Amino acid sequence: MGVLKEKDRQKLIGVFKDIQKDVRMVMFTQETECQHCEMTRMMLEEVSGLSDKLSLEVHDFAAEADLAKKYGVDKIPAIVLLGDRDYGIRFYGVPAGYEFNVLIQDIMDVGKRNPGLSKEVMTELAKVDQPVHMQVLISPT
Repeated sequence: MGVLKEKDRQKLIGVFKDIQKDVRMVMFTQETECQHCEMTRMMLEEVSGLSDKLSLEVHDFAAEADLAKKYGVDKIPAIVLLGDRDYGIRFYGVPAGYEFNVLIQDIMDVGKRNPGLSKEVMTELAKVDQPVHMQVLISPT
């Protein structure tokens, strides 16, 4: 039995038809999976199977520490979303509940290569001339 409900799978198949370009999901776990790693991996396997524009790579956090470091991944489970380049999008922990919707929207944005921001906002963002580290922390409560 899968992680996703059938009605959700069907809805995602329809939503993913709007993906224009390939999206690579890179997940980091470990051989003896952490508490939420297995569920995250199973979810991503299902999601990646819903569109030919989506692919999934699963890497061992400990055995492939150099690759994890390359992506700036320092904890697991971790998901890196990639398109033509690395946009800096990372998810840590299982993206369940409302966070699942955020994951899907981020996949769509990467697949369209368009963050959905106005020209004015993009113009202001282009003025940022140094790295910015942003984190959004959530709680199930």
